[in-house]
Parts: sequence; structure tokens; C-alpha cells
Amino acid sequence: MRDHRPARDCRASHLILLGSGRAARAVSSPADFPIQSVSMKTEHQAPETPATRFLREHHVAHSDHLYTYEEHGGTRVSARELNVDEHAVVKTLVMEDESGKPLIVLMHGDRKVSTKSLARQIGAKNVAPCKPDAAQRHTGYLVGGTSPFGTRKSLPAYIERTILDLPLVYVNGGRRGYLVGVQPHEIVRVLAPTQVECGLAD
Repeated sequence: MRDHRPARDCRASHLILLGSGRAARAVSSPADFPIQSVSMKTEHQAPETPATRFLREHHVAHSDHLYTYEEHGGTRVSARELNVDEHAVVKTLVMEDESGKPLIVLMHGDRKVSTKSLARQIGAKNVAPCKPDAAQRHTGYLVGGTSPFGTRKSLPAYIERTILDLPLVYVNGGRRGYLVGVQPHEIVRVLAPTQVECGLAD
């Protein structure tokens, strides 16, 4: 039987983070990129998306995780398929303020956004989720496959502060049924999101 305990040595120049969804592949990553060793299947190849191109262009080490998408399943399904804590699966929410200006909010999968609290913290009168067609127009992604990386327009981003306390998170890779594993500090580096505290138990 394969040993599923997390690997400890992170000093190698090429590290592997294995996904437990439908597929995963090795990535070249910096010396401090954490490793998780979990079961995997490799019958599918990770897709090329605007998000993966963005990550590659910005030298962001990441792992690829494919799973069977379920309509309206959300992070509950992806967490189950990858066998990870839903708290570490980060939702990419496209919202807009009272003037219709779009913005992105990154939130734990097991939390929802208090729009009243978010509006107060960002200096808006109110904030509300975008309609699906508007979200697609702003980001270039279908709802259910929205990534914060490589969006069609450059959008202001906000991140729930406690996401930064996690060693590794799973974010949509720009297609339904596809997540990428990244370190939160890399999200901060490439997106420069504003930290907020607006998460509520879902």
C-alpha cells in the first residue's frame, strides 16, 4: 500500500505536489513549496487557460487538480473530490459596487461574504454579486470556472485575511472542474489584493 503521509523534505529543486482529484501532475517549484502526498489519477491532462498562462508568466509554482464538475456543487464538491478541507478551497466571487464597478473577492469555501461588512471596509455604499453574464463579461470565465488569475479585465481584488494563514490553498484554474494549488503569499505577490475581514459561516 502506498504511504500517504505528507513528505517532509522541501529542499529539492523540483518538487511534486500530487492532487487527489481526477488528475494532477508534477510542477517545478521553489524550495519552500509545500508537498502533500495523496492518491491520484492521471487519465486527463491539465488544461491550458488564461489563468495557467498568467501563472506561468509570473513564475507562480502550482499544482493541477482535475475533478468531475457538478452543477451548483461549488467548493463542497471540489473539496470532496480532492480530499481536502473546504476551508482551503478558495472561491473567486465577482461582485460590483453601487456604481456597477466590478471587483473580485477571494473567500474560504466554507464561508460566505458579508456584503454589508465588505462595503463598509472598501468604502462603498453597497456591494452585490454580479449576474452570471456580467461576471463572464468582466473576467472572461464561465461561472463555476472563474479564476482570479488572467482575467479579461484588470479587476481590484480583495482577500479574506485568514486565507493568508494557510500554507496552501486551491483556487479555480480557469475552467470548470479544474483547481490549482498555490501558496497564499503568491496570490498576494501577483494580485496585490486588499485584505478584508468579511467572512461568515456558510
